[in-house]
Amino acid sequence: MLSRLLTVTFDAHNAAGLAQFWAGMLGREVVEDAGGALLPGEDGQLSLRFVPSRAEQAGPYRRMHFHLTSASLADQQHMVAAALGLGGSHLDVGQRPEEGHVVLADPEGNEFCVIEPGSAFLAGCGLLGEIACDGTREVGLFWSEALGWPLVWDQDQETAIQSPHGGTKVAWGGPPVAPKKVRNRQRFDLSLAGGDQQAEVDRLVSLGATRLEVGEDGSVVLADPDGNEFCVSGN
Repeated sequence: MLSRLLTVTFDAHNAAGLAQFWAGMLGREVVEDAGGALLPGEDGQLSLRFVPSRAEQAGPYRRMHFHLTSASLADQQHMVAAALGLGGSHLDVGQRPEEGHVVLADPEGNEFCVIEPGSAFLAGCGLLGEIACDGTREVGLFWSEALGWPLVWDQDQETAIQSPHGGTKVAWGGPPVAPKKVRNRQRFDLSLAGGDQQAEVDRLVSLGATRLEVGEDGSVVLADPDGNEFCVSGN
């Protein structure tokens, strides 16, 4: 039976250092592998991988960021303090003082938010509650079909999906979506077990993906309907 494992991959100038930051924030262990540093997820929490890259970030625009959950206001404050102690920083993206979430950046400028307690949408999702993405409804429907994850939100062009087993939600905010000009520094990787890689690539293309290239490691690089790169690799 084909199994699909979704991982969020970061290009990083200091992959090991960035992995240590997120290991500290999420309470995970770093596993070194040939491609960089991996933080395996459990109980529906998505895995994270950090790979070395010399590419410069082209301005502050990013297509995805994390929403971390908190159990209480004291827990939220503790998480913010922990992030700052690990090398993170506050980030001003135009949030208003009355908004309850706290916007931060990791040591390489990747935005994330610590959400205030009591979020009904993120209840039961775990510490890494949500991957919040810029994207159209079309791309949300694509990933729902690609992963076999049901839609848990589909309203006003905004979509969200979640594994049938629960855990981290992946959401897209709907239009307008800024034009894509450079390779994304954060992207999804899809690892397959027990199936035919080429057949899976063909299936994803039939759903709306575009073939881009084949990597040196044999992984196939595709783009989703919004042009976001992602890799498909077999085990």
